[in-house]
Amino acid sequence: MKFAVTGSTGHFGQYAMRFLQQTISKNDSIVALARNTDKAKQLYPTGVEVKPGDYENESQLADSLADVDRLLFISSIPGAKTPRIDQHRNVVNAAKEAGVKFIAYLSFPKADSSTVPLAADHQATEKLIKDAGIAHAFLRNNWYVENEGTFLHEAQTGAPFVYAAGDGKVGWAPEKLYAQAAVKVLTTDQPKEVYEFAGQMHTYADLAAAMKKATGNDFEVASVSDDEYMANLRKYVPDQVDAALSMMQKLIRSGALEESTNDLSDVLGEPLPSLDEAVADYLKENR
Repeated sequence: MKFAVTGSTGHFGQYAMRFLQQTISKNDSIVALARNTDKAKQLYPTGVEVKPGDYENESQLADSLADVDRLLFISSIPGAKTPRIDQHRNVVNAAKEAGVKFIAYLSFPKADSSTVPLAADHQATEKLIKDAGIAHAFLRNNWYVENEGTFLHEAQTGAPFVYAAGDGKVGWAPEKLYAQAAVKVLTTDQPKEVYEFAGQMHTYADLAAAMKKATGNDFEVASVSDDEYMANLRKYVPDQVDAALSMMQKLIRSGALEESTNDLSDVLGEPLPSLDEAVADYLKENR
């Protein structure tokens, strides 16, 4: 069996590649697809075939996917010059041309029914995969603990923690667990069509409490307006990033990431770490 991973040099891709290398049998092989093949070769010097994987180049992707049986398709980052849905269409078309038999695609929570802007490209990509007639599993990832990295580090300094998500709930879990689950789905014989992957549901007030416990700092915590949140963000992140983070706060406040699911723990075959444990582990690993 030949497996391939797109975006293999990104954070998620590196986690997935590590777990995949640990999972496959000696008769299996792995293709690491990457825009920057030099970086991929440095990351994977042995035991992996590195091939070009530029989402904007359909013919290149088709050549790189030749003889691949099962593909982990990591969605691209929005905001590029080429629209994300066009990039994704190239990947799906290339996979179909190359005869890929199965795609595990990283999607968005409740992508089939969500009306939030971030879900649109994922909803369209899921349809592309279905229409291509390729067997598939949609891995609808909720939210990574790492997404809060800036604020987790600030908590260590005792800086105030502000948020605009109100009582909206989020399914935080470490990114590496989402990647491990993705590999389990990729390598299982009869996966489900849809997995709603998420950690236990918590509010930002819960996150602040976990941060206080992990750091031992008793900093100020405030639920603020969107404008106040944006003003605070500009202290830490560049333009455009602040707008994206502010938009996510609004989506979370609206309930876009709140869901009831045990898919992540079920696929991993073990309980997920608590929010307290996940935050403490992140800070320990990212000192």
